[in-house]
Amino acid sequence: MKLFTKMTKIALFGATLGFAGNSVAAEAMDLDSLLKTLEQGKTQQSAQNKQREQEFAARQNEQVQMLKNTQAKRNQMLVESERLETQFEENEVKLANLTDTLSKRMGSLKELFGVLQQVAGDSSNKFATSVVSAQLPGRGAFMDELAQKMGSTSKLASIEDIEKVWFELQREMTEQGKVSRFTTDVIVEGGNKAKQEVMRVGAFNLISEGKYLDYNTSTNTLSELTRQPVGRYTSTANDLQQAKSGTVQFALDPTGGSILGLLVQAPDTSEQVHQGGAVGYVILGVGLLALIIAIERFVSLMLMGSKIRRQLKDSVPRGDNPLGRVMKVKDQYPDVAYDTLELKLSEAILREMPKITRNLTLIKIISVVAPLLGLLGTVTGMINTFQAITLFGTGDPKLMAGGISQALVTTVLGLVVAIPTVFLYTLLNTRSKNLLLILQEQSAGIIAERSEKGA
Repeated sequence: MKLFTKMTKIALFGATLGFAGNSVAAEAMDLDSLLKTLEQGKTQQSAQNKQREQEFAARQNEQVQMLKNTQAKRNQMLVESERLETQFEENEVKLANLTDTLSKRMGSLKELFGVLQQVAGDSSNKFATSVVSAQLPGRGAFMDELAQKMGSTSKLASIEDIEKVWFELQREMTEQGKVSRFTTDVIVEGGNKAKQEVMRVGAFNLISEGKYLDYNTSTNTLSELTRQPVGRYTSTANDLQQAKSGTVQFALDPTGGSILGLLVQAPDTSEQVHQGGAVGYVILGVGLLALIIAIERFVSLMLMGSKIRRQLKDSVPRGDNPLGRVMKVKDQYPDVAYDTLELKLSEAILREMPKITRNLTLIKIISVVAPLLGLLGTVTGMINTFQAITLFGTGDPKLMAGGISQALVTTVLGLVVAIPTVFLYTLLNTRSKNLLLILQEQSAGIIAERSEKGA
């Protein structure tokens, strides 16, 4: 403090000298005036220093008082902390004693509430995946909340909670045995929502507009299957939805959608045909050709047979049927010997034979070639399958099974074409032989008649 006072005086003295120098330079000043000025500055500086010292001392006392107050508050907080620690330890002992008493008093009820918690959790998961929730949404929220509450706290379930759990379980069992109708939003083809009448068959299937529906458990929405099963299943769904009472056959999926998902993945008839590839198309082409030829031959032989039967009833030969043309040979050669007439009749029958047996050989060839083409397609398909196994291994059984399935499609197509083609060939060949037999029979009769006349 003294050092600060001295430095202040020296600074003021220098400032005074500078001021005095300026004043001397500005105007003339004697030494007495200068001395008087210095004394006045000294007196003023001393007064200011005293004032500053008094202010500093006052502030120092305030700081000392603040320090004392803070220390007192700290001591008070330490005492309070010790008291709280003691109380905490006592509370822990009391809580342990109360928990032990609660466990003893609960007895078998503790096991009951444990089972209730487990049942609530399992029921929540069951309700989340049940198709009944499509008609009765929000049932799993209570079960989930109850299971979490009983698992995270020591609060016991009330009688109302237990009764509600029983009610929801009973309602689930009851609804599983019902076929009910309700109206809700359904996501149809194209992603649009439409208000439709939905029929729920127990806890197994949901149908609407004759189509099977899929229940999305994460979004609680209903949507039409992107691909419906084959018609014999969807027809039962349509019959069930249109029925008002009575018993109706319905394709039920007891697995809740697993079997239906497999049926949807299974290829239909058209897709199986396309799996046959180029060889399959060739087999179908030759089969169609055989069918067209068979129809043409069947119609021709039927008309030809009707004309021959009319000719049998008429003694006048006509030229619109094979028998009439054969009978005309007798009139063309009235005077030849019977052996010559026999040759002429045989020649006429031979001329009619190509018309009667036309294209039958082609049908027979197709019946033989079709299974061979199927075998060819199977062999090439198996080659492709084993090449895929060579590249990708046998880690995926579906790859090998799918390739073998596609390879066997051509064999099936070949047999499908060959079996009816053989039947058609046999039928047409028998009919044509019957017609030729009539011609030969009538020819033998004509020869016998000529032979009797010659004798």
